[in-house]
Amino acid sequence: MGGDLTERGAVTSDHDSGDHTPGRGEPALRVRGLVKRFGATTAVGGLDFDLPRGRILALLGPNGAGKTTTVEICEGFTSPDDGEVRVLGLDPVADNDRLRSRIGVMLQGGGAYPGARAGEMLRLCAAYSADPLDPDWLLRTLGLADAQRTSYRRLSGGQQQRLALACALVGRPELVFLDEPTAGMDAHARLLVWELIGRLRDDGVAVLLTTHLMDEAEDLADDVLIIDHGVTVAAGSPAELTSRGAENELRFTAPVGLDLTLLRTVLPEDYHCTEPTPGTYLVSGQVTPQVLATVTGWCAKINVLATNLRVETRSLEDVFLDLTGRELRP
Repeated sequence: MGGDLTERGAVTSDHDSGDHTPGRGEPALRVRGLVKRFGATTAVGGLDFDLPRGRILALLGPNGAGKTTTVEICEGFTSPDDGEVRVLGLDPVADNDRLRSRIGVMLQGGGAYPGARAGEMLRLCAAYSADPLDPDWLLRTLGLADAQRTSYRRLSGGQQQRLALACALVGRPELVFLDEPTAGMDAHARLLVWELIGRLRDDGVAVLLTTHLMDEAEDLADDVLIIDHGVTVAAGSPAELTSRGAENELRFTAPVGLDLTLLRTVLPEDYHCTEPTPGTYLVSGQVTPQVLATVTGWCAKINVLATNLRVETRSLEDVFLDLTGRELRP
């Protein structure tokens, strides 16, 4: 995967969208009080969130949390039972025809015709846009140039995902919905797709991302919305979510079998000091500069050199599991 979005200019183009185009300060996607029921089951129970232009929002939740339903409503494929959704200032259902050329949708599983060749599929998508990116350039950028004459069904899983991404981007969208964008990709392709998504943000494109990969959400997203049973359980930047009420851990290595009695007495009483593996020591609690100085001072007092000293914070996956009690699965 080579290339650069700047070779063909910005991903987006100017659209004549009338009086409904959101102003510079208005979000590309606005959701208020969103409710969707299927019979007696409430799939979405009153969601509120905004997605500004030039931002990436990761929508996370376990299976059955309401993610897919929420995204399908925002894409205009499903109508809400209550609440309001505005996509680029328009109703995604009533104004779907006006929106279709301005948004990009990457469906999990590709959504391509099984017998269509990769290049044919991308050029077909490009034909629906007034100002598409060059399909040949996009194929090269996403590492699909050598596979453009291969039918969709014969592409690898990673190639199918990259083709789906290409189809979502070829029309220079202002807002992109990405569903598991790197599923089935190898590590190299995954990192390059991350870079491409970051460039979308730099070009002012709004990105709504769903993923089961916590490192993907943590590295890419400006904002994270975690939902469960159709309601919001947490929202904020990755840094905010991982720091809220978090107990950090101070880990270091030193000679095996140190007597931790004195260290326990000089630290606050709610801190814990252990040697989980021989020669590796763990201080659990909120690690402040004072706590760090206490630990290093204790080591100096007993004439021990602490090495590999580092502060470990909670990951986004830790936060997710704390809130939902379940692992995130594709």
